[in-house]
Amino acid sequence: MNPQASTPAYRRLSVEERRLQLLDAALALFAHRPPEEVSLDDVAEQAGVSRPLVYRYFPGGKQQLYEAALGSAADELRLCFDEPRVGPLLARLSRALDRYLAFVDEHDTGFSALLRGGSVVETSHTSGIVDGVRRAAADHIMSHLDVAEPGPRLRMTVRMWITAVEAASLIWLDEDKQPPLDELREWLVEQFLAVLTVTARRDPQTAALVEALSADL
Repeated sequence: MNPQASTPAYRRLSVEERRLQLLDAALALFAHRPPEEVSLDDVAEQAGVSRPLVYRYFPGGKQQLYEAALGSAADELRLCFDEPRVGPLLARLSRALDRYLAFVDEHDTGFSALLRGGSVVETSHTSGIVDGVRRAAADHIMSHLDVAEPGPRLRMTVRMWITAVEAASLIWLDEDKQPPLDELREWLVEQFLAVLTVTARRDPQTAALVEALSADL
């Protein structure tokens, strides 16, 4: 038997595969350390490559790598709210929140640094990426509500709730991840229905939605 037969052949990564490898390494570091505490050397070591190779794929240095990693994380967060339109709305919202909160749990320090702002690598571009996640979440929720033309009160209520979810996630991290995730998720779903109920007193469009949602309980 040829002793070399059991040795796997070396495979050179494609450009896209290498780029994804570096992004995964960066995300793993940003997940648990503030961006300003992560260097290109750290990313190179995490990925098992040389520092010049990191520069080859991200010639803009740490800022370009951070923005690319942030964009990748934003894509994952957007997908959290991309729930199939099957079953009652509040059940769909619960499943979406399960994914969102699991992301928060896994990327605790990075999520906190991302939403609190104030990082030395924060720019108008990175702030725009974060705001894009919020808008995508609002669009998904409106789609599930089956509202073709939401009025200003309903739009404001949904966006206020998304902001509340972010704030609750940050406070949850400050509170050593208490209460348990399932309790936090149920609480946030109840708050969604509660804020819609308050808005319904002033907005017939929201009132019709609350009546339909209450029928699913």
